[in-house]
Amino acid sequence: MNQLQLNGIHHIAIICSNYAESKRFYTEVLGMDIVQETFREARQSYKLDLKVGSTYQVELFSFIDPPPRPSYPEACGLRHLAFEVNDITSAIALLQQKGVTTEPVRIDALTHKKFTFFTDPDGLPLELYEK
Repeated sequence: MNQLQLNGIHHIAIICSNYAESKRFYTEVLGMDIVQETFREARQSYKLDLKVGSTYQVELFSFIDPPPRPSYPEACGLRHLAFEVNDITSAIALLQQKGVTTEPVRIDALTHKKFTFFTDPDGLPLELYEK
């Protein structure tokens, strides 16, 4: 059978409107480690590679005047980006200590797992999902 063999997700790319603010959010608030930061002279923009656990990578891009795009959970396109945590209650407490507002915790009707939503500095919907 000729089927595409996908090994996994290589990276998730995010374009931000304020590079310094988003870099601080993803590294200091969410605690992602910087793998590499590159200034691309020809584009006058940054590309920041961030490590999420041991498997995934988030690429944070800055561009001059990126166009706005709806990012509500039910808009066409990316619905949200979900991060797995071991203990949602302690993860929420840490986010709130850093000034991040989270929605009330809900229970997934199919898996019976706890989850909540919050947003990044550009309003991108992010989710915490308890393992």
